[in-house]
Parts: sequence; structure tokens; C-alpha cells
Amino acid sequence: IGVLGSGDFARSLAIRLVCSGFKVVVGSRNPKRKAGLFPSAAEVTFQAEAVKKTDVIFVAVFREHYSTLCDLADVLVGKILVDVSNNTEINHHKESNAEYLASLFPACTVVKGFNVVSAWTLQSGARDGNKQVLICSNNQEAKRTVAEIAQVMGFTPVDMGCMSSACEIENIPLRLLPAWKIPIFLALGLFLCFFTYNLVRQVIHPYIREQKNKFYKIPIEVVNTTLPCVAYVMLSLVYLPGVLAACSQLYYGTKYRRFPDWLDQWLQHRKQIGLLSFFCAALHAMYSLCLPMRRSHRYQLIDTAVKQAVEKKMTVWVEEEVWRMEIYISVGIIALGLLSLLAITSLPSIANSLNWREFSFIQSTLGFIALVISTLHTLTYGWSRAFDENQYKFYLPPTYTLTLLVPCTVILAKVIFSLPCIQQRLLRIRRGWEKGRYVKFVLPSAAGEYSSGETSSNV
Repeated sequence: IGVLGSGDFARSLAIRLVCSGFKVVVGSRNPKRKAGLFPSAAEVTFQAEAVKKTDVIFVAVFREHYSTLCDLADVLVGKILVDVSNNTEINHHKESNAEYLASLFPACTVVKGFNVVSAWTLQSGARDGNKQVLICSNNQEAKRTVAEIAQVMGFTPVDMGCMSSACEIENIPLRLLPAWKIPIFLALGLFLCFFTYNLVRQVIHPYIREQKNKFYKIPIEVVNTTLPCVAYVMLSLVYLPGVLAACSQLYYGTKYRRFPDWLDQWLQHRKQIGLLSFFCAALHAMYSLCLPMRRSHRYQLIDTAVKQAVEKKMTVWVEEEVWRMEIYISVGIIALGLLSLLAITSLPSIANSLNWREFSFIQSTLGFIALVISTLHTLTYGWSRAFDENQYKFYLPPTYTLTLLVPCTVILAKVIFSLPCIQQRLLRIRRGWEKGRYVKFVLPSAAGEYSSGETSSNV
């Protein structure tokens, strides 16, 4: 195998090829100076010599340096060139790097591949999970050859089609969390809404009505009140699109009608939404543990003790509040534990070790149980305070009452869908039954002959 280039990627590529049992010849403009950078088993020589000795050549140079290889055009005839380059910006050029390389060397067969694999991954191999290598070319035999090399190196080759796919392959490493943008903006939007709402209730209201300065609550208390709201609503948004999809299938009586684009996108982003829900819940748990460490909390404890001494109260024990907090914390721990399980099983390395039934049970059944337990956690926090008029600041209801709207809707819908009459109909639809579809049947006549006819599947 030939490697043209002496940069970090070329060096990592040579190391991986040597470890995989290939004989590697590295072509460099300064072989004497670069030889010490490569493994001793690899031969480092001039570019022309490396090209002559090999049939498959990895071109590990930047696009702007392709022209320096034009002097090798005669010796490159009939060779397979693997373009591993990337751009600095998405769609920076009209044509992909691989197409540009093919235009410079029309007598060669160009294959796009290995550009989505980092230099570090090449050195470490595929030990940290499945690593895909996207490959495209107009020559099937060349693609097969490069795919076999990738398999021997411990990677999973994926055929992306002809050379026209090279532009899309080159854009993949440049995209910053493409599947996370909508969920992140959704989480930030919910956080800002709930944060503003809690700020008005916990800080602005006492400042205006009672002239009390409680702005110290903003960094910890207001944030800690906001995070569980975001986590709870985000968790319910994981299961709400499934409810809407089931309603659509029941209404139209078929599973073959496409969902609206917004619902289709929503269904595809459920994993990211769920992980952000777990992230907010974990932050809420950490913030809650830090509440007693605050200086303001210590001052409040001292004030309470002084008032109790002045009023000569022997105890302030309230049995109902004790039980409420015990149940509230216990249920919250269970909910966080289930969310942790959901987050762990969403990792590819863990998900690949589960069969479909196991994965579905954890993500669907246990996920719904986590939503129910989170609802109990919220209800226990509210207890009977939802009916206390003092809790309505500026006539605004407590925050937790607002967060209950979407989750309770999802839970109610799930209960309705579990009814036998609806569950059986939904199951039939998902197994291919359609409302209004006509099917042919054959009936025997009185003379013993068979006559054909048709009837609606509704009959």
C-alpha cells in the first residue's frame, strides 16, 4: 500500500496499515528527514519510487497541494488513488476534492474514503466501538479493494455509491452536532421560559410586594427550580411524538401514510431529547446536594433557631412535611436512576449488545415508567400547596403545575391506547391492515364451482 504525504494523518495511516499486516511504502519529498516519523517496517522513499512500487495509493495531502503530484501523472496511470482529504468549510468548492483529484488524473481510479476517521482513531484501531469508513467511487472493483483494506484494518466499510456522493461525505466531518441543534435549542428555549417564570415568582414578586432583596437566589435556587422543569418536560417530549403518530395511524387507518415533516423530525430527535433530559436531571440532583452548603442557607437556619428560642418552642416537627420530603426525595432518586439506565443503553456500544426486544423494553417500557415516577416526584413536591392561594404570585400558578400538562397528557394517552379495543386496532394497523382497503375472496357456488368477488376489509 502506498501513502503519499508525511503529515499526522499519513503517519497514523501508515502505522495502522503496518499493524494490519500490509507492506507500506511512504512517498515523501524529503524522505531522509521524514523517515524517523514512520514505523521502521514502513519504507520511506521519494514519491515517484513509492508510486512505482504500489497499486493502491492513499493521497494524504491537502487539496491545494494536488497540483504538486502532476509530475507523477505518467507513473500513476492505472493506479487506485484513495482521497482522504477534507475541506475547512462545508461546500467550500463547487466540486468535491475527490472529483477534483479525478479531473487531474483521468487515467487513475479515484476512491473517496477514510476522511471521516481521525488520526487518533487510526492509531487506536476500532477498539472503542464500531468505526465506519464511508467509501464512494465510480469503479466497483476499486471500491471493493478499498473496502477489503478497511475490513483488514478493523473498520466497517460502508458503500455510499458513486463519486457524486463524495461532496456529502466530505461535509460530514465539518458538521457540528447536526442531530443536536433542534434538541439543544428546544432545551435552551424551555430553560429561558421557566427561568424567567421562576425569576418573576421567587425574586421579582417579593422585591415589589414586600421590598425584600432576594436576588441572591438567582445563581442556585432559581436555576435549581428551573432544571427539573426542563428535564421533566423534555422527558415527556420523548414520548409525545409516539402518541401523535399513533393518533395519526388510528385516524387514517393505515401505517403507510407519511407523517408530517415536523413529526418525522421530532421522532428522529427523541434520543437527543432524552439525553438532554437526563443531563438537566443530573444537574438538578447536583444543585440540590449543594443547597445546604450555601451561606444563605446557614443564616436561615440560625434565624430559625433564634426565633424558636425567642418563642420558647421546644420543637417545630411537622409530620406531614417530613413524610412529604422523604417520599419526594426517594421517588426522585428512583426516577434519576431510571433516566441513567436509559442514557447508558442509548450508547452504541451498549445498544449493540442488546437485542431489539431488550432495547425496546428499556427505552419504551422503562422510559414510560420513568415518566410516571417523575410525575409522582412532581406531585409529591407540590402536595397540597397547589390549592394554597399564597402560592400564586402575581396570580401566576406554581411552576410545577405548568410542567404537569404535557406529561399527564402523554400518560393519559398511553392509558387509553392500552385499552384492548384500541390496542388491537392499532396493532392490526401496524401489521399492515388498512381502513377501506378491498381484498379478493373466493366462494364456492351451489354447483361446486368457485366464484371470485371482493369485500372491504372493514367487514
